[in-house]
Amino acid sequence: MSDMHDRYESPFCTRYASEEMQYVFSADNKFKTWRRLWIALAKAEKRQGLPITEEQIAQMEAHADDINYDVAAAREKECRHDVMSHVYAYGVQCPDAKGIIHLGATSCYVGDNTDIIVMREGLNIVRRKLINVLSLLADFAVRYKDMPALAYTHLQPAQLTTVGKRATLWLNELLMDLEEAEHRIASLKLLGSKGTTGTQASFMELFDGDTVKIKAVEEDIAKEMGFSAVVPVSGQTYSRKVDSFVVNVLAGIAQSASKFSNDLRLLANFKEMEEPFEKQQIGSSAMPYKRNPMRSERITALSRYVMVNSLNPEFTAATQWFERTLDDSANKRIAVAEAFLAADAILKIMLNVCDGLVVYPKIIHQRVMRELPFMATEDIMMQAVKKGGDRQELHERLRVHSIAAAKVVKEEGGENDLISRICADPAFGLERGEIEAILDPVRFTGRSSQQVDEFIRDFVSPVLNANQEILGERAQLSV
Repeated sequence: MSDMHDRYESPFCTRYASEEMQYVFSADNKFKTWRRLWIALAKAEKRQGLPITEEQIAQMEAHADDINYDVAAAREKECRHDVMSHVYAYGVQCPDAKGIIHLGATSCYVGDNTDIIVMREGLNIVRRKLINVLSLLADFAVRYKDMPALAYTHLQPAQLTTVGKRATLWLNELLMDLEEAEHRIASLKLLGSKGTTGTQASFMELFDGDTVKIKAVEEDIAKEMGFSAVVPVSGQTYSRKVDSFVVNVLAGIAQSASKFSNDLRLLANFKEMEEPFEKQQIGSSAMPYKRNPMRSERITALSRYVMVNSLNPEFTAATQWFERTLDDSANKRIAVAEAFLAADAILKIMLNVCDGLVVYPKIIHQRVMRELPFMATEDIMMQAVKKGGDRQELHERLRVHSIAAAKVVKEEGGENDLISRICADPAFGLERGEIEAILDPVRFTGRSSQQVDEFIRDFVSPVLNANQEILGERAQLSV
């Protein structure tokens, strides 16, 4: 952490995002990637017959990672151009190669290709953490697949589900996000070497109009940088819709994470579940007894930021003029980077929370049993009918008893006495033991347990089995 307390520092760097993701969007990674791209360009051009020597390429490779920032900074003060400053600085270190560095290229050759490479690196980190969150939640779902719990519609008790079945709802949305992330990783293409307005005119000059060689240069660059293809057509830049697509993947993760964190915050209020709470953690400066769901609240807060931020690349893509304008640059370098840093922070917190979810079975059961008599009225009525009762008369009696019991709960603050009212009504002809047998919560969870098993087996386990080598990641939060 920086000790510069007299200026603004991004909380993504000081509090939230991992060092790993911060490095992806660092100056070091950016400028080292520029140099890898210049080396790839030189190799590709040499392969197609331009007078570039192995010695020149070797000299470039020898200085691929030791960037002389001081020289670049001094040069940028003079020329006011970041790419040409680094071309110059690289040439200072590689005097034999300075004449062929960036040959035929425009600034977006390094700038845009690097952005694509960096976004792919970021997406791979996101993908790995997402899979590990899936693994933790899958374990949780299986562990609690049989535990009955209240399910809600309109935030009102509806029927029963199980604690594990509810977890599959979180899992399913995150699995959708994983599919989107993997699709985007697989479909990313480099800009390639398209030139100033995307026509490759400078390369037509270099290769005397030999289209085959020009296309081969792009293919070689893509292969060197680990991509299967370059974009088929472009202006000076790749379409800014790509940034929008990528950030929308991150916004999708934010949506799912926010849904999870809000559910957990509500469950904490019900005292059914909690996020992990450290022994020395302070919940409130004024109220020592409080156990605030601060991690879940942070997920909610950061998710909101990512979702709103997704508008930035959308507007940028929509307002590019013709072959390019530069109003994208300042915006995208903030919007895209911070979307990744925030998504990384969200997943880091989720890893921590999902690794220590706390469940309170007795509270969950207590809350179920307070509502279950209302939910079980139809089953009770059917049992009474089997013993000779009149269905229509029993329905009306249940309506009256239910209203009276609800009044006791809501207006008098008492316990639900519906079962006692039914037992005391001779029209039902049921003993308390018969009614209590009906009130087994497991009878009201439907296929919840089987759904958990089927979903994990058919959809989650294949993903986890295919990614065993990256499982087991955990996260400690510094604040």
